[in-house]
Amino acid sequence: MNVLRPDLLIFGGGIAGLWTLLRARQAGYTVLLLESSALGGGQSIASQGIIHGGTKYALKGGISKSTHAIADMPDIWRDALAGEGDVDLSAVRVLSAHQQLWSSGGIRSSLAAVFASKLMQGKVSSLAKAQFPPPFNAPDFRGSLYQLQEPVLDTASLLRTMREQALSACYQYDPEKLQVDDAGLQIGRLRLQPRRVLLAAGGGNAGLLERWGMERPQMQQRPLHMVMLKGRLPAMYAHCLGASAVPRLTITSYPLQGGEMIWYLGGQLAEEGVTRTPAQQIVAARDELVKLLPWLDFSSAVCATLQIQRAEVATPGGKRPDDCYLGGEGQIMVTWPTKLAFAPRLADLVLQKLKKEGLKPAGGASPALSLPHPPLAPLPWEQVSTWS
Repeated sequence: MNVLRPDLLIFGGGIAGLWTLLRARQAGYTVLLLESSALGGGQSIASQGIIHGGTKYALKGGISKSTHAIADMPDIWRDALAGEGDVDLSAVRVLSAHQQLWSSGGIRSSLAAVFASKLMQGKVSSLAKAQFPPPFNAPDFRGSLYQLQEPVLDTASLLRTMREQALSACYQYDPEKLQVDDAGLQIGRLRLQPRRVLLAAGGGNAGLLERWGMERPQMQQRPLHMVMLKGRLPAMYAHCLGASAVPRLTITSYPLQGGEMIWYLGGQLAEEGVTRTPAQQIVAARDELVKLLPWLDFSSAVCATLQIQRAEVATPGGKRPDDCYLGGEGQIMVTWPTKLAFAPRLADLVLQKLKKEGLKPAGGASPALSLPHPPLAPLPWEQVSTWS
């Protein structure tokens, strides 16, 4: 039996796994990636495509650990989108170069002070009424509006661009055929003895950890109940300021052929909606939209919902981790990126760990496997058959 010995074997073909593959290959490592279903399936394709820079984490009026950890990510992504970063994302469609933050009343003085802090300078700017973009330029809008220097990406375009660069090293496997032992692993008749393994499969990490007999690190899941609104809607990329650190409502838009638009709704609506049925969540979403954007007509728009399980490293009390996570033991590394924006940071942490452990690239091209290449995951609204 032929035995293959790549430097790094990655499980999980989300944005984090693909970014790490590309960066490790640039560093000279032979890398393979195994995906059980479709590239981007699960959390990556279901994200809103927002490259957070920490602004939403400052909504309580203070600078948190999360704000510091993620503050540099938009600049790193912008370099990549310009073709000048460690990963070339110049072919990726940018849906919006920035977002808005709005409130129905005045922004609190404490929040304004945070936005004026050194960490936030250049990342947030107040807009004069003459600068308000649609739909906030309506006479009926009486609130305050800030512009956030955080881009929103077309996640399908992002995955497609990364797949084109990484496809030769990406393979689809059947988890039922995966066998693990002290010497390596086997998938059917395929034998692999990687020097290092990275588990980057999101919720799938739980099963992989069990295969390797690892009780730690432990995983937690935080659910969301997203809403998709389809109709003749204006493009909108914005957070509504609420009473907590979580925006009351986050709206990103995706243009469809024929002039229609998808509004993808997250924020507090999605977090609190996990206890609601899809029908109840749609009612709650429509009520919220009418309250927050009363000058717009949503009567002809149709809705659907999507339930997501965000997989993360377990934390005390189940709180959201402040940063991406990289841990594990021996030859097995385990990661949960926490946020789409953290993918470059995670790849750097993996490379730093390999260097610290003295793992030098063996050199050569990644070996070809007798497995199919994985397809791309469809966007959430492309999977909906019934709208209401």
